[in-house]
Amino acid sequence: MASTTFLIGGDLGVRRLGFGAMRLPTEPASDRQTSLAVARRAVELGVTLIDTAHLYGGGANEELLAEALHPYPDELLVTTKVGVARSASSGEWGLDGRPAVLRAQVEQALRRLRVGRIELLQLHRIDPETPLADQLGTLRDLQAEGKLGRIGLSEVTVTELDQAREIIDVASVQNRYNLLDREHEPVLAACEAAGIAFLPWRPVAAGASGARAEIAAVAAEIDATPTQVALAWLLDRSPVILPIPGTARIDHLEENLAAADLHLTPAQRERLDRLSEQA
Repeated sequence: MASTTFLIGGDLGVRRLGFGAMRLPTEPASDRQTSLAVARRAVELGVTLIDTAHLYGGGANEELLAEALHPYPDELLVTTKVGVARSASSGEWGLDGRPAVLRAQVEQALRRLRVGRIELLQLHRIDPETPLADQLGTLRDLQAEGKLGRIGLSEVTVTELDQAREIIDVASVQNRYNLLDREHEPVLAACEAAGIAFLPWRPVAAGASGARAEIAAVAAEIDATPTQVALAWLLDRSPVILPIPGTARIDHLEENLAAADLHLTPAQRERLDRLSEQA
């Protein structure tokens, strides 16, 4: 049976099925109250890994989580991401890995999350206009200052991961990956070989999982929903995978987290594995 927990960086234990906070609206007030309730319910149900980012509302999502959950339970990890900034002139969001920007966003995240140290901080994207050594060197400096515990990456190739590992200890990688989208299979393999946590964003192909007859058939066989099957497949796929499905509804949250209790037979797993060949 697959383990339900994982040690990020070899020492930070979390339950593998986490929660992505991106979908939680921060306004209007009525929606914000629902978002607070969803975040709190996630923790009540045993979630110990919640993912957010500076990009999500320019830090508003971080503030929402702090309002909902601070003071945080000892076992809860709230991870955030930096490296995407809004242009002061155009208002458009874009990659920005300049050291001053990364440092400022980390400082803002510390304040918004109401913590003295972020246990896992991920670079949202590698900025091609800034030397990688400058981007990761800044995060390494913040780590040395005690403001960051571990450093991760997002949406990287195997080559970029290898280059990054020459500069820092990479604790996690957050790439797009799900049952019907396995473009980053080589990155997953590299993470598995190195014991690096792999957090698939978009862990369920929106709308597509239920439309595939094979997924629906497996769901019927185990009395589950197609979404639950997709999440159960991820948990079964590799011990380093930590899915972070997001939702703004408590019923969907409860449905997603129930996937941790599902068990696929080897035959069912093989049928689902073959969907990659048909994509």
